[in-house]
Amino acid sequence: MQHSIRSDLLPPETSSRFHLLPQTKHTNNNTKSRLLVDNPFKKTTKLPDFPPLLTSPATSPPDPVKLKPTHHHLNPLQKLAASMLDKIESSLVFPMEQNHPLPKPTDPSIQLSGNFAPVNECPVQNGLEVVGQIPPCLRGVYVRNGANPMFPPLGGHHLFDGDGMIHAVSIGSDNRVSYSCRYTKTNRLVQEAELGRSVFPKPIGELHGHSGLARLALFAARAELGLVDATCGMGVANAGVVYFNGRLLAMSEDDLPYHVKINGHGDLETIGRFRFDGQIDCPVIAHPKVDPTTGDLHTLSYNVLKKPHLKYLKFDTCGKKTRDVDITLEQPTMIHDFAITKNFVVIPDQQMVFKLSEMIWGGSPVIYDREKMSRFGVLSKQDPAGSNINWVDVPDCFCFHLWNAWEEITEDGDLVIVVIGSCMNPPDTIFSESGEPTRIELTEIRLDLRTKESNRKVIVTGMNLEAGQVNQNFLGRKTRFVYLAIADPWPRCSGIAKVDLENGTVIEFKYGPGRFGGEPYFVSEGEDEDEGYVMGFLRDEERDESEFVVVDASDMKQVAAVRLPERVPYGFHGTFVSENQLKEQI
Repeated sequence: MQHSIRSDLLPPETSSRFHLLPQTKHTNNNTKSRLLVDNPFKKTTKLPDFPPLLTSPATSPPDPVKLKPTHHHLNPLQKLAASMLDKIESSLVFPMEQNHPLPKPTDPSIQLSGNFAPVNECPVQNGLEVVGQIPPCLRGVYVRNGANPMFPPLGGHHLFDGDGMIHAVSIGSDNRVSYSCRYTKTNRLVQEAELGRSVFPKPIGELHGHSGLARLALFAARAELGLVDATCGMGVANAGVVYFNGRLLAMSEDDLPYHVKINGHGDLETIGRFRFDGQIDCPVIAHPKVDPTTGDLHTLSYNVLKKPHLKYLKFDTCGKKTRDVDITLEQPTMIHDFAITKNFVVIPDQQMVFKLSEMIWGGSPVIYDREKMSRFGVLSKQDPAGSNINWVDVPDCFCFHLWNAWEEITEDGDLVIVVIGSCMNPPDTIFSESGEPTRIELTEIRLDLRTKESNRKVIVTGMNLEAGQVNQNFLGRKTRFVYLAIADPWPRCSGIAKVDLENGTVIEFKYGPGRFGGEPYFVSEGEDEDEGYVMGFLRDEERDESEFVVVDASDMKQVAAVRLPERVPYGFHGTFVSENQLKEQI
């Protein structure tokens, strides 16, 4: 599909400042129809083709952007106010954004190039070509979340800012496989689809300096006038997915989860924003943990604006909230992931923090605080108030993801918490342009709860390892193996590494020249820890083809590959919903 330019969103002279995204290859003529999204009133909204992206700031002040009014069902006063705000945005805010050079992490020409570029929705495509044999234990649906912006950024854009899109591979008997992808219809996406353009502020890509403050002020004014509704959430639901208590939940840490149903044909339907039956009204992070022994779901919620800044939540197998514990932090910390053991919750309080005042001085509200001491909090799952949380300092440690944790007793009888994570250096690699090479080292961190001392040991050197899984049946218990993406050349992933945590040996499954993937997901087949299969999407950039691959976890050899009818962009996290779980969906 060639992306067309929308003249109503672009300045008159665009040839020197804009470029087209790469063309999307279609192997099935039935999938060339434009995207349709339903709004809450069950009307159909036709979405535009994706326009080109801003590539670099103009060398001279740009011409004002002309915004075509798209406000419907407004009274005359609201229409007048909407037009005035649009004029302020086009004549003041856009020039502010376009006159500043963008660092690589927020430059849309980089962040949305190649196979990071967005795609249209794809209805269910059946009868896909399978090479090899898919094991019977994999009957069900593999789903993977990712960021896929519906509308083009007119300023900065970070990879984490895109709208949530779930890609689903449904596996039946006799190698029957289908594929589909759908947007998660969040509150912000439905409203922007109705308006025909991006309106909600992008937290990481746009909220920098004075232009970021102006964006916030514009949005607040539109909300106050009733032009947009922020009361039902502003999140994108683009990062994690988890199946719990009959529901597939899509989430990012800026909102409540969204309930998405997989129907009998392998298609995806957004049911709506999920408040755990009215028990919570706060965002939850993208990596909840389901305890394999008890079936309880554990998660965290952080608040950037108000103390105590952090909350621990637990839900039993019926979805009833059994813990709601406030945890006081001195400053709001970005907490993307955490860990559980048999008896404890392990919470990282690290050096990536939110400091909104930095915007006044022209900076980003997400900063690397070099003066802060990184630490891990160990909280008993049974602690009703959080007063007995144990904090252990772990200097200069930043783990974006934690793969597992468990409890050990030393020879002296001390309780030690062992944490396995990928330590990232520089810590702000994902958010800023430091110029230093990125190192992501698989690391063992030991926390002595009696002495309050810690030590770290790198398990694998010379290899960037990020995004992956342990056998989820062993979550919170001592594990020997972890399956991780080989994040090289960063930020692309060239293969999968099976790491033996006992001796540090690595068995690699390499995709091959010009082929890159993402997070591998492990599905257990038997009682042994490495008895099962690892799966995920990959992209052959030379042949312009996407595949779904299945690898035997025991020997790391491919057993099956599925040719996909559409391009699948690189994304974030996935899960597997079994055949039995599909039948239990609410």
